[in-house]
Amino acid sequence: MSDADRARGAAIELIALTKRYGPGPAAVDGIALKIAAGSYCCLLGPSGCGKSTTLRMIAGHETVSEGTVLLGGHDITALPAAARGTAMMFQSFALFPHLSALDNVAFSLKMKGVAKAERQARAQDLLGRVAMGHLAQRKPGELSGGQQQRVALARALITEPRALLLDEPLSALDPFLRVQMRAELRRWQQELGLTFVHVTHSQEEAMALADTMVVMNHGRIEQVGSPLDVYNRPASEFVARFMGGHNVLDTPQGRVGVRTDRTELVVADAAPAPHAQRVVVSDVEYQGTYVLVGLQMPDAARDVSATAALSAMVSEDRFNAQPLAVGQPVWLSWAPEAAHPLAH
Repeated sequence: MSDADRARGAAIELIALTKRYGPGPAAVDGIALKIAAGSYCCLLGPSGCGKSTTLRMIAGHETVSEGTVLLGGHDITALPAAARGTAMMFQSFALFPHLSALDNVAFSLKMKGVAKAERQARAQDLLGRVAMGHLAQRKPGELSGGQQQRVALARALITEPRALLLDEPLSALDPFLRVQMRAELRRWQQELGLTFVHVTHSQEEAMALADTMVVMNHGRIEQVGSPLDVYNRPASEFVARFMGGHNVLDTPQGRVGVRTDRTELVVADAAPAPHAQRVVVSDVEYQGTYVLVGLQMPDAARDVSATAALSAMVSEDRFNAQPLAVGQPVWLSWAPEAAHPLAH
């Protein structure tokens, strides 16, 4: 991305940002966050963690109880949504069903009093940029989910925002289209040079899209980092469990996380390493190139209602050479360097 492109996007900074709806814990609890200009940031976490509330405070659709929102170094905390320099894409796309794609995109300019010829020309240009120019006269009901999303994007971009805010924009799409559209979102962000802030509950989606991932829990930020850092070095037990693909283990050295693809299952009477843990196979799932083996500690295995707390990825060839059966005791082991400490 060129310096000129990056200049179109604006950095976002949240300072002690808080949202309270009444007595009890805050929905967003004094978070601090810096999002680089022209970057793709994903706010990630379980339902109720405060990610959508944070996005809405940035957008101006939710009042701030305490703290500050800066866009490009300017305090926008008290500004109305239309005056902030941001635009919002909603989960439902919120297109007017009685208007054509062209008129949906041009609508905000119509409200500002822009002449019909000018606003339609600008709307047609933006529809062309998102490969929807040939469907400009169709109404939303005549468009597919992916086409509606492109119209919603063009409508957001016509206000020339410096930051685009996306509230779970892919959740209404089927799985195949979701993968296709997330690739298009990433391409558009890079071409436009805007700052994108994207709320999602999908770890896979965030890892595919983000330059920066922000993992939230109970209104607070648990970890900020690149997808590579967050996945490989989760800062806490919560992040390790939420991101998935990790085993959380208690060892003499303390609580550690180990990626499931960096563990080994050993069939033997004696422990293969001092830190190895005795477990019982609770589930076996064939995944194509590997087999995912669910595991439980021996005490938990006696409880038929308990779910697998641990797992290991075993290559297809290795599993076929030494199959494992549910109920079979094995040792769960790993190289010492594969473990990293976790905060509670």
